[in-house]
Amino acid sequence: MKKEKFDAWVHAARPRTLPLAFSSSLMGSFVAWHDGRFSWAVFALALLTTLFLQILSNLANDYGDSVNGADNPERVGPARTVQSGAISLREMKTAIIITSALGFISGILLIGAGIGFRPSTGWLAFLGLGITALAAAIMYTAGSKPYGYIGLGDLFVFLFFGLTGVMGTYYLHTQTLNAALWLPATALGLLSTAVLNLNNMRDVKGDELSGKRTLVVIMGSFKAKIYHAVMIGGALLTLVVWCLLNYRHPMQFIFLITAIFFVNHLIVVFRNKVPAELDPQLKKLALATFATVIIFGISIML
Repeated sequence: MKKEKFDAWVHAARPRTLPLAFSSSLMGSFVAWHDGRFSWAVFALALLTTLFLQILSNLANDYGDSVNGADNPERVGPARTVQSGAISLREMKTAIIITSALGFISGILLIGAGIGFRPSTGWLAFLGLGITALAAAIMYTAGSKPYGYIGLGDLFVFLFFGLTGVMGTYYLHTQTLNAALWLPATALGLLSTAVLNLNNMRDVKGDELSGKRTLVVIMGSFKAKIYHAVMIGGALLTLVVWCLLNYRHPMQFIFLITAIFFVNHLIVVFRNKVPAELDPQLKKLALATFATVIIFGISIML
């Protein structure tokens, strides 16, 4: 493979999105460790499955936005490989199929590591969740009726990056669930959705032109900024409540150091007048979310 082609595939996979994608598996694993149940096999396979799902989503997004017209001259952010011609539609379709197969195989191994390979109600439930996750990764912008084009992207990100990712990983470690788990799962879902919302605030002009009706297009930029602040504040609040319910030591609250970044981030967002200038904040918000999960996780493990 020529270097130019290899670079194009790396660009299409968008490695910078992986820290945020890994956060759900990490959060579920950290809380499982805290609760005294942890499996290294589940941990490794959860990260691997998440890797395939995120790459699949990125490839499908590259393909779908090109086909459906969202990749237009008004679009901000990194150039897409299908739109630029670096990768053909046929090549991208093949890559989506291969990545889907790898994600499915990894998911089956993950379920086996957590609850065994013998079919049962729980096994079938996780299989269904896995297939749904694969479909959701593809249908965000691809297919005849992409849900990302009708304002449902936020809901699906909250469900899969938050509730399903965190609670599913925790269950595979522990074979149990508890009411308090909703708090870290909700926190990660809110922060992940905030990243998508920021992306949609950046792309609002191009999305309007292409008919992609994200929540930002529907509600308008000012309300989107309020929505953004509520999600970030709500995420930090839910983690504080979890720490209060599971209080052992003041160091559990050290993750709040990242609030400094989130406050600065919100100041930039509310002052912004040119959506395109929000692009640098995307990487910063994703890394701040990842840092919050890591610091929170280490503090409750120790």
